[in-house]
Amino acid sequence: MTATTAPVTVTEICEKLWQAIFERKLRPGMRLKEEELAEIFSTSRARVRQALSLLERDRLVTLIPNRGGFVSEPTIDEARDVFFARHIVEGGLIERLCAGVTDADIARLRAHVALERDAHQRDDLPAMVRLSGAFHILIAELAGSEYLHGVLRDLVSRTSLISTMYQPRQVHDCGPDEHEQIVGHIARGEVAAALAVMVHHLEHVEAQLDLNEAPELPRDLREALL
Repeated sequence: MTATTAPVTVTEICEKLWQAIFERKLRPGMRLKEEELAEIFSTSRARVRQALSLLERDRLVTLIPNRGGFVSEPTIDEARDVFFARHIVEGGLIERLCAGVTDADIARLRAHVALERDAHQRDDLPAMVRLSGAFHILIAELAGSEYLHGVLRDLVSRTSLISTMYQPRQVHDCGPDEHEQIVGHIARGEVAAALAVMVHHLEHVEAQLDLNEAPELPRDLREALL
């Protein structure tokens, strides 16, 4: 008998699109054609439509009647709101993690920072972008709140859209130094110091943005997903 591949699920489509947004492969304003996505994922347009509806709920996709789906284009005010929300959420996660951190947690965080440092040494921009955001999501995971993990995951994806729109091309994400400082403070139980570095870190990322106008971006869907 010949093995058959299981049909892709709505969740898997969402995950693939989320990952492409997170890694800045899908750009703000890019049109998400149902028929093209159905072909890419070898599935039905109905299933694609369900996935786009779920991503619209998280404000990563905008559905326009009679036109279809588009990758969301955060406004300047929304960009500022996202960073405001991240300050609140990530501050709470730092406090929660510090209260119950384990040696295994610290080992995972340090291993992640090592991967970030290696990506920077190789000047691997896609890996730098992916690992930088993933560090924050890892803190949420280790803090043990499934709900806040999901909230931060969506905020980090939205930050990727914001950075794509408003970050000058010559500017790269922050290096791993601040992440390493945060891990060091968490390992020593220095809650206030960890919070201070996280606040500075998020302010640093936001300061890199040019919150005045968005550049024109390429909008090729197939190239972003295949």
